[in-house]
Order: sequence, then structure tokens, then C-alpha cells
Amino acid sequence: MKRNTFIQMFIATGAYLSFPFTSLARGAAKIREKKGYKVDAGKGRAEKPMTLFEGDTFFTKISTADTEGDMYVYESTRVKKGGPNLHVHPDQDEWWYILEGEFKIKVGDQLYHVKAGDSVFGPRGVPHAFTKIGDEGIGKMLTTFQPAGKMEACFQALSDGLMKGKSEAELDAFRKEHGFERVGPPLDVYKKL
Repeated sequence: MKRNTFIQMFIATGAYLSFPFTSLARGAAKIREKKGYKVDAGKGRAEKPMTLFEGDTFFTKISTADTEGDMYVYESTRVKKGGPNLHVHPDQDEWWYILEGEFKIKVGDQLYHVKAGDSVFGPRGVPHAFTKIGDEGIGKMLTTFQPAGKMEACFQALSDGLMKGKSEAELDAFRKEHGFERVGPPLDVYKKL
């Protein structure tokens, strides 16, 4: 047997024998589910939806657990005008797709007026906020976080009322624990809207 052939066989055998150990070290012990699922309209992955911000309903369509943290997708139905503070996710991209109603979405210095069928991308590390426009009707959007981060856990904690009555400093600490930071007021307070 030639020396090069022997070395190649030795390396291949070593790689084959070490595969189970290197796979475990990389976290390959987790095996993602290999079948799809359907989520009916008006429903989410959980038995009941999350309710946030005085009547807004969040339906998880793709859970953090479904993708091992690669992505989180939820549909929100908003009844009142308004939206979150200007904030930034250092490690997550965010994408909004408008299903119903009208919104304004600010990403960096850009302000977008969006309606059903429009979408906006917010890259990680860029401050952003959105607001539902008007008191009448509902606003509905599909939002994606990639990677998922701790946003689903954040929304669940808010839905469970864990942050009710907390100070702004406590809310800021909560935001940081969940991977984002408040950097300004909600869009509603800006006069140019």
C-alpha cells in the first residue's frame, strides 16, 4: 500500500470514528423536527394567544422552539393606535408584513407609511419603531425575528403580566435581558407624523 493511500485511509477512519463526539460537541444531539405543521387562521402554536398592550393579540405562527432559535414569527392584531418605543436589537433582523390597516414604521432615519401588502425590513443594530395609525379599525401585521433571540419569551412574560407596575428602569433591564434596548420614545410623540 502506498504511503499517501495509507495516510488518507487513516485520516478518513479517524474522522469517521470521531463524528459522534464532534457532533455532540457542536450541539447536533438536538434533531430538528422533520415534518411541517399547519396553524389555522386566528390561532397560534399555543392553545391561547398572548395578549399585550391593552387588547393587542399575538399569535405565534413559528415558535422559537420550532426552529431551535433560528427564527420567530408572530401575527399581531392591534386595536389601538400606537406602538413600542424606538428600540434596537443588536443581534436580530426584524421584518414586518402588513396584513390589514395602516402603520408607520421607522428604521434608522427612514420613515415608511405602509398598508396591507407592504413590508419593511429592519436590519440588526438599527433603531426602529412602528405605530398603528388611527383609532378606527384594526391593524394586523406578521413580524419575523431572525434569529429568534428571546422575543417570544419577552412577549409571553408581558402577556403573563410579569412587568405590570414596574419602573422604567426595571423595564429597561427586562428589555436588555431579552436582547433589545430602548433608545427613544414611541413614534406617536414625534410631531412630524
